[in-house]
Amino acid sequence: MDESESQPRVLATDKALELIREIQKDHPDILFHQSGGCCDGSSPMCYPANEFMIGDNDVKLGEIGGVPVYISGGQFEAWKHTQLIIDVVPGRGGMFSLDNGREKRFLTRSRLFGGGEACAIPAIRRPSM
Repeated sequence: MDESESQPRVLATDKALELIREIQKDHPDILFHQSGGCCDGSSPMCYPANEFMIGDNDVKLGEIGGVPVYISGGQFEAWKHTQLIIDVVPGRGGMFSLDNGREKRFLTRSRLFGGGEACAIPAIRRPSM
């Protein structure tokens, strides 16, 4: 299987893409960072791109709706055989996440890559500054 046939590491549901477009009306340039589980559980956090510093150990998983999605290097090691699916459910978003106050929030669902699928996933490169 070549790289063009490989499965993406991160996907978004239609509801998530709709909420992204809603947020972009107020904040055109945003990014996601998969939370490590401290204050906001394991929520995907949505931030203005110019207000969040990507760390040296953060890994870019891909993009959803043209928006980059990052995860910490340590968490990536734990989830490297997993595809993340960003979805939306009713509720309050993370305290500092741009979905907060909209009565709906982003939620990460996941599935394990199966068979040879994980082997076909291209190597992840850390972001260059």
